[in-house]
Amino acid sequence: MRASKPAIRGARIAAFAAVLSILTGAGFSGRGSSLPGKNEEPERPYAEIAESLRVEGLKSEGAFAFLERLTRLAPARLTGSPEFASAQELMRREMEGLGLKSWREPVRVEHWVRGKIQQAEIIGAGAAPQALRIAALGLSVPTPEAGITAPLIEIRSFEDLSAAGSRVRGAIVFYNHPMNPSSQDTFASYGEAAPYRTRGASEAAKLGAAAVLVRSLTLRRDGFPHTGMVDYDPDVPRIPAAAVATLDAEALSRRLRAEPGLRLRLHLDCRNLEPADSSNLVGQIEGTEKPGEIVLLGAHLDAWDLGTGAHDDGAGCAQCLEAVRLIRALGLKPKRTIRIVLYPNEEFGASAGRDYARAPRRSSERHVAAIESDRGGFLPLEFGLGSAETFERLKKWEPLLRPAGIRRVGPGGGGGDIGPLGGQGTALLAFIPDAQRYFDHHHSANDVLSAVHPRELELGAVVMAVMAVVIAEEGI
Repeated sequence: MRASKPAIRGARIAAFAAVLSILTGAGFSGRGSSLPGKNEEPERPYAEIAESLRVEGLKSEGAFAFLERLTRLAPARLTGSPEFASAQELMRREMEGLGLKSWREPVRVEHWVRGKIQQAEIIGAGAAPQALRIAALGLSVPTPEAGITAPLIEIRSFEDLSAAGSRVRGAIVFYNHPMNPSSQDTFASYGEAAPYRTRGASEAAKLGAAAVLVRSLTLRRDGFPHTGMVDYDPDVPRIPAAAVATLDAEALSRRLRAEPGLRLRLHLDCRNLEPADSSNLVGQIEGTEKPGEIVLLGAHLDAWDLGTGAHDDGAGCAQCLEAVRLIRALGLKPKRTIRIVLYPNEEFGASAGRDYARAPRRSSERHVAAIESDRGGFLPLEFGLGSAETFERLKKWEPLLRPAGIRRVGPGGGGGDIGPLGGQGTALLAFIPDAQRYFDHHHSANDVLSAVHPRELELGAVVMAVMAVVIAEEGI
């Protein structure tokens, strides 16, 4: 007689428990094969598995070890660069060391070079030129070889820009629009201010501006410019664009109020090269029963070159690798495939995520769920789930995640690289850590290894491992 599905499920969970009892001496005693109801605690074997993953992770802090190697051996990881290629080869070796089957899937990526000159100085009457701390924005065109010297006008909003009218022609537009400090959700504050960086150059160019200078997107007042991509409108002339440190932005604003006739000299030698060949790097633990059904852990390997990309997104890469290391360390063999994908080109528009979703190989695969880590290596707080149906089916596993810091499983999943999989019916999940300090480091020289706490980083890897194991076993 054919065994019932609950009996088969119970046998598999018991097998998981047996593996762990051998490795850890935990002495599992499951309560039976039924899944927990809406208000019940998860069955004991999964709780024990989650606890074993947490303990193993905190004892070893393997995520920080992965991140240390990445930021030390491949600190600058702009797509198209030799440094990115070195980083990807390093990650391939890490996957190989974990015993994963790995491969590359070709993609085309942007290839922008920062250059050696990033200079801006204020020119006022009767005073020596005053240097500003700036960084070219990604994909910015360069200034002429001699630089640009032009009148400077301060703009607080796109409405201000429109009202400025003819004053914009031939000027350098200084977008002084701060992130909203009153918002508890720092990503919402970032999202509201980011269009001045991404669209600001083209909006100013429509009115004849010579260049733009954008207040850095951070809630801190510091001397570090924060870079990021500028998104040019193809129907508008491209003008140079740079970010200025927030302390300098505020000093510049004060001086403009006192001296409305200030001029700015801007000199950038960044340049855009032809798109380059690159690849998505894929590695996986193949499922024992349903290898064509995939639980994906995703992060982006490319990073801005001002720091070492420790939080953005070296942390996510390290957490993906560590989640799989923890699963293998406990000897678990999930029913479905658990796959890591490390994407290039996220900082230049996330095209590699779209390429992954539409690659020919996807036609023979079914992605059950995808989890993205791209919010830094801070203390875990939440998992965001992309749909009401997904929410109802995964909310029951929330108690497994609480010991590692997750306080809530709620709505709002997805991510820039995994988003395109949503159209294929994939459940999209976002790992959400505490983001209050994230934009202190984001896209700046502050994004370095010393800004990452090993235990906070590790707990993120633990909760990703727990969620991946449960979904790989139970599906959605």
